[in-house]
Amino acid sequence: MSLTPEWSIQSRAHQCAATGVAFEDGATFYTLLYHDKDGYRREDLSEAAFAARNDNIQPFSLWRSKFETPPPAPPEPLAKQTAEDLLRSYMSGDSASKVNVCYLLAVMLERKKQLKEIETKRTADGQFTRIYEHTKTGEVFVIPDPQLRLDQIAAVQQEVAGLLGPG
Repeated sequence: MSLTPEWSIQSRAHQCAATGVAFEDGATFYTLLYHDKDGYRREDLSEAAFAARNDNIQPFSLWRSKFETPPPAPPEPLAKQTAEDLLRSYMSGDSASKVNVCYLLAVMLERKKQLKEIETKRTADGQFTRIYEHTKTGEVFVIPDPQLRLDQIAAVQQEVAGLLGPG
């Protein structure tokens, strides 16, 4: 027996594993969890399929649930291209007035793993500059770090949200 834990996450199925018929909202179904040489295997069965199954094959675990139709996926609050396009447009023009917005956009894209910070440099006048690399294209983005204070961040976030928001 292995001492290494077998981690596994398996989502609930939307249809019966035996019949392929989609579960209806509120329908009762059974989840059977089997442990075999490849790890854990999940089967979700309708009531009829559960009643007709081979009782000689015992699952590791089983339980009964009510099927709930999953809600539609929420729209992504920030379209990845939108923030990148906005950053690119400000960087290609006179972005001196948008240094705070550019910095925050770069941080947002870093959190989305589109940009990767490579280095932080201090310029001759003492200002910080952050060097980012685009993870897919390899392009380099040089972003001045305005050293925002905590009390300034909310206003910049509101400005960015207004620029990225609909309409």
